[in-house]
Amino acid sequence: MFGSRTATAVVGLLGSLLVSAVLWWRFDTVAVFLFVPFVPFLFGRSGRKSSEPPVRTCPVCGFQTRDPAYEYCPRDGTALETSHAGESPSA
Repeated sequence: MFGSRTATAVVGLLGSLLVSAVLWWRFDTVAVFLFVPFVPFLFGRSGRKSSEPPVRTCPVCGFQTRDPAYEYCPRDGTALETSHAGESPSA
């Protein structure tokens, strides 16, 4: 029904609201509720896309890989060229 990201966000939101309610009850202050919207920014993405190795493509047959162990195409032995993800192989 829900994806793992949605489930994590819902659990995080409910958890932060619960902590806020407990702190409000214990210390009788409403200022804690102001920080609830900023909690997701504390645990934001770590830049997964930027840490991925570039896509390497064979200019002859179009073979693509991100594995840095491949220097040459396993199909025809042509040297692989670095390209951006989503680009079509050059002919």
